[in-house]
Amino acid sequence: MASTTPTDLTPPPTGPALDGGKSTGRLGDKIFIGLSRGSGILVLLIMASIAAFLTYRAVLGISKDEGNFLTTFDWNPAGDPPVFGIAVLLFGTVVSSIIAMVIAVPIAVGIALFISHYAPRRLAAPLAYVVDLLAAVPSIIYGIWGALFLVPYLEGLNLWLDQFFAWTYVFEKTEVGVARSLFTVGILLAIMILPIVTSVSREVFLQVPRMNEEAALALGATRWEVIRMSVLPFGRSGVISASMLGLGRALGETMAVATVLSPSFLISLHLLNPGGGTFAQNIAAKFDEADQLGRDALIASGLVLFILTLLVNGAARLIIARRKEYSGANA
Repeated sequence: MASTTPTDLTPPPTGPALDGGKSTGRLGDKIFIGLSRGSGILVLLIMASIAAFLTYRAVLGISKDEGNFLTTFDWNPAGDPPVFGIAVLLFGTVVSSIIAMVIAVPIAVGIALFISHYAPRRLAAPLAYVVDLLAAVPSIIYGIWGALFLVPYLEGLNLWLDQFFAWTYVFEKTEVGVARSLFTVGILLAIMILPIVTSVSREVFLQVPRMNEEAALALGATRWEVIRMSVLPFGRSGVISASMLGLGRALGETMAVATVLSPSFLISLHLLNPGGGTFAQNIAAKFDEADQLGRDALIASGLVLFILTLLVNGAARLIIARRKEYSGANA
C-alpha cells in the first residue's frame, strides 16, 4: 500500500494567479470592479450627452440657414435672411493644422532621438524636463507671445518667401499687412504641439528593446544605422500616434489662434496674406455677441470640430491598438 505524504494531501493552490485573474469574490474586489466599470460608463454617457446637445442645437441652427452650411463663404446669422457656412472655417482649421504638423513632427522626432539616444544622461534629463514643462504653458501665453513677438518678426520671413518662392503661388504675398495669417498661425501651433509630440515620441524610442540595438552594433552598424534600422521602425506607430495627438491639439486650439489671426471669411491659397479663420477662433470671437440663432450656428460649427477631433483621436487609438510593441506589450 502506497504511503501518503503530506505533499499529496496539500490542496491545489487557488487565487487570481491561477484562475485567469478573475475576482476572488472579496468585497474590496467587487467594489473596485464596480467603480471602474461605472467610471467607464460615466465617461461614455458624458460624451454621448455632449454629442446629443451639440446635434440638437446644430439642427435648430442649420434648419434656419438660407445658404449651404458646408459651402457658404459667409457668416451672418443675424442677417435677413440668415446665412452662415463653415467652408472658410474648415479650410483655415485644416490648413493651419497641416502647416503645424509639417513643421513640428520632424523637429519633435529629432529632439526625441537626441534625448533618448544621443544626449549625455546629465543633459538628457533636464532637457526632457524642459520639454515636458513647455506642454504645461497656457495657450493664452503662447498667444500673447505670438502677437507681440512672432507676428512682427515673421514679416521679414514672409518677404523672403515672397521674393524667392512666389512662383509656388502659396508663398506669394499679394496683400499688404502684418503677418496675421494662417501661415503664422501654423508656426505658432507647431511650437505649441512640439512638446506633446516630442514627449510621446521620446517614451516610444526609450522602449526599443536593448537587444535589437546591441545586435545592430555587433554587426558593425553606426549609431545612425542603429536608429534607422532598429529604433525608427520599432517606434513608427508610436510616432504616428503622437503626431495625431498633436494634430488634435492643433485642430481645437482657441485663444492662441484668436490672439494672432486677423479673421476674414475668404478662402485664399496665398497663405502669407492676412486673413482666414478656424472653428475655435470663430466661436470664441462671436459667441458673446451672438443671438439665439447665432449661438446655434456656432454650436453647429462646434459639432463639426467635435466630429473632426474625434476622428483624429480615434485614428490614433486604432494605430496604437494595431501595434503595441512600443509599450513593451509583446506577449
